Amino acid sequence: MYFSAKELELGILYSLGIFIVDFILKCIAPFNNKIKLGVDGRRNTFSILTTNLTPESKTLWFHCASLGEYEQGLPVFKELRKHYKAHKIVLSFFSPSGYAIRKNSPIADVVVYLPIDMLRNAKKFIDIVNPELSIFVKYDIWPNYLKALKNKNLSAILISAAFRKNQSYFKFYGSTLRKALFTFDHIFTQNEASKALLESIDYTNATVSGDTRFDRVTSQLDQDNTLAFIETFKNNRLCVVAGSTWPEDETLFINYLNHEASKDLKFIIAPHQIKALQIQQLKEKIKSSGVLFSEMENQDLASAQVFIVDTIGILTKIYSYADMAYVGGAMGNSGLHNILEPAVFGVPVIIGNNHDKFPEASALIKHGGMASVSNQDEFNKTLKELVINATKRTEMGRKNATYIKKNKGAVIHILDYLRI
Repeated sequence: MYFSAKELELGILYSLGIFIVDFILKCIAPFNNKIKLGVDGRRNTFSILTTNLTPESKTLWFHCASLGEYEQGLPVFKELRKHYKAHKIVLSFFSPSGYAIRKNSPIADVVVYLPIDMLRNAKKFIDIVNPELSIFVKYDIWPNYLKALKNKNLSAILISAAFRKNQSYFKFYGSTLRKALFTFDHIFTQNEASKALLESIDYTNATVSGDTRFDRVTSQLDQDNTLAFIETFKNNRLCVVAGSTWPEDETLFINYLNHEASKDLKFIIAPHQIKALQIQQLKEKIKSSGVLFSEMENQDLASAQVFIVDTIGILTKIYSYADMAYVGGAMGNSGLHNILEPAVFGVPVIIGNNHDKFPEASALIKHGGMASVSNQDEFNKTLKELVINATKRTEMGRKNATYIKKNKGAVIHILDYLRI
């Protein structure tokens, strides 16, 4: 692929921009714990790699931006782990939220933060890891790392890719990122629209495989989702589970609980942020009797109306107890969280109205298993209707479960390409 002097100039600007971002992150780190975790973690990456790998190591490299992309790629990672038993698997994250939760992932031998995408970092990382195959998930595409892989004739694929026409890949100024796409041996897209966008820039090694998250959430049905304390709390009542909520989502529930909710209706709220002060403020705003996960010992769970989950790692199982679910992130601008996790259990789902960047949300709304609300009145009306109309709850839930089942199978497409 030919690139003009102007495009090469934009590549230099990209590298300069990355250098400036790195400098800013290091300056901010002492004042922001999350950024500090990433900055400090990246300092240790190369020592971790050289301690755990040798020049003779056969390796695979899986890269995920954060926890959501890890969960998305996990069905593929698991199959590759089984097939490449003699290989060491390096798993990298860019975000602390992914690394902190999955630093002991059983599918990887080495888990690290991905150093900032500078040429020297990329070359050093690839020289040490020397991966036989690299898999990137969804959108975390780093030009210098991909260039380093290409320079060594190492294979890389992108899975569960989802593109939008307003992204820089498809703009006149996006040559650096566009060139990075062409270093992938193959790109597996979630939908036809994404494949068409790739074809519009003359990238032709693409296959519509679907979204691996459908395979991931379907596997949850085969797990033991029993949580005895949730069974005790639910006490055979109707239960609303609000997962991955932000303050703007929680405001809806606070108002509904304080002014509209029947005393027989149970609520489980699992905030995205679980800092002690925020959790306590949430509890204090709710007039109904409430219990925190961290304080549930010796509490009368059965008589409480609200259960607040101030821990991580159990939300997926909790969704199996829901009669109705609300998934946070789209009432504000935080980004919609995983709606497939409750949908797979045959549960009707409510979300906010800022979901344009999430094609699965539009699909489930169109399919009839999900409702989008934009304000308190719409939320109250939608939830009340689901509470009193068992037939509607069942029908919406059935449509969600059917949609998930119909759309699984992305893993098979990817493994077939890899001849596994």
